[in-house]
Amino acid sequence: MSEQKGKRRGMFGRLFGRETSVEETGPEDAPKTPDEIQSHESAEHTSDVEAGTVTNDLSEGAVTDTHPRSGTEVAVTAVEEFSPDVASEAPTEPEKPTQQSWFQKLRSGLTKTSSRLSDGITGIFTKKKLDATTLEDLEDLLIQADLGVDTAMRITDTLSKGRYEKGIAPEDVRRVLAEEVERVLAPVAQTLELNASARPHVILVVGVNGAGKTTTIGKLAAKFAADGKKVMLAAGDTFRAAAIDQLKIWGERTGSPVIARDVGADSSGLAYDALKAAREGQYDVLIVDTAGRLQNKQALMDELVKVVRVLRKLDPDAPHDVTLVLDATTGQNAMQQVEVFRERAGVTALIMTKLDGTARGGILVSIASKFAIPVYAIGVGEGVEDLQPFDAAQFAKAIASM
Repeated sequence: MSEQKGKRRGMFGRLFGRETSVEETGPEDAPKTPDEIQSHESAEHTSDVEAGTVTNDLSEGAVTDTHPRSGTEVAVTAVEEFSPDVASEAPTEPEKPTQQSWFQKLRSGLTKTSSRLSDGITGIFTKKKLDATTLEDLEDLLIQADLGVDTAMRITDTLSKGRYEKGIAPEDVRRVLAEEVERVLAPVAQTLELNASARPHVILVVGVNGAGKTTTIGKLAAKFAADGKKVMLAAGDTFRAAAIDQLKIWGERTGSPVIARDVGADSSGLAYDALKAAREGQYDVLIVDTAGRLQNKQALMDELVKVVRVLRKLDPDAPHDVTLVLDATTGQNAMQQVEVFRERAGVTALIMTKLDGTARGGILVSIASKFAIPVYAIGVGEGVEDLQPFDAAQFAKAIASM
């Protein structure tokens, strides 16, 4: 990707952006079903998406899309019937928690992880001196909490300096834990920034099914809209009707038009038309959803590469951000996801969700230590206000029960 230029402007306090490059390989035309994709792994096609047209009527809250292949017109309007859980996740006016209230929520959300660590540390060091046995037990505890071998070794090495064969209180161990975790996370705690020279700023959101991509997009859209930004959404997960419907709901609730087509449509063509419409409408942000892809499915990953290539036909710098949404409950599997999506899709940043649903929140520390990819935000709940910019010091204190 060419060098990003222009002053950056912020969202939810601040925003985030980073350069990336993507290998430009993969089939040129998306098969319509997963089975067809599997049988076309090495096929090369061309896209005729340039012929599609998109019209926007924001006063009516509707978007229509006519595509040359089907000749059908898809209207994106309010969705009257939707599940209560989805609706409750998208309040029109998101709350703006104070730093103190957010830290309390973060600490509460990380209780499963912090309690496991705190109880383990107390069990190891109560009335025991620091020796080879206690250090080994601590290292095992930290690794089991998914903090990673490197981080675990740094913590035990730091503890052993000047304290070996001496008594040490559990709170002293937790303090060192917090300091070392913050040291690992501080370099990756970055915020999303919009490039003022790019209109729209294109954010491609990727990840496996169930990670929370579509919900995260909705929350980002709500925060951008609350910050006064003009936002458009693209329902690029064309394999799942539920994902398309859910994004339409978020679009209605946030006042953001949604470019959508029928299930099985060409996702790269949709992304192209969405970018074209966003440029013509002078939108500040275009957020593109993508189909959930298992990182070990080569053909599906090739389709993701194709979406990037098609976007660059209109804007050589697009997408300006490729954000990988990770589910904290997957533990070590998240490491493999980062590795593969970074290699194939040029991931530039991470958002980690569902930290409140696991005792393995330390995986974020392990990922930061190995990959050093910026972490934009973390989620510890279902509401819009539960997705917040990532703060390394707060996370470290919460995970160490400080």
